[in-house]
Amino acid sequence: MHKFNGKEYPCCASLTMGIIGGKWKTVILYHLIPGKKRYNELRKAMPTVTERTLSLQLKTLESDGVVKRKVYTSKPPLKVEYSLTEFGMTLVPLIQAIADWGDSVVLNQGK
Repeated sequence: MHKFNGKEYPCCASLTMGIIGGKWKTVILYHLIPGKKRYNELRKAMPTVTERTLSLQLKTLESDGVVKRKVYTSKPPLKVEYSLTEFGMTLVPLIQAIADWGDSVVLNQGK
């Protein structure tokens, strides 16, 4: 049994999928690989995600320690940026491998 953030997972693969699994988490992480993004930049990069879903997934990734949320309050309007944490950066090779695999499927389609 593996424990992470108060949750138990039956194996290491289950733990990994618990953190990055689902339709949007991996996509969010992929878009944060190049660097920090504001909420609206993420929305534009993922036009089919709902605002509620994006917000909930970002909160989950933040609570798992994968994404960092920084709020700038020095001057209006309020500015919020999201970026990968050091822990989140350890997922970059995995996320990149998933993206590369997706590209290879598209390139080899119909062969």
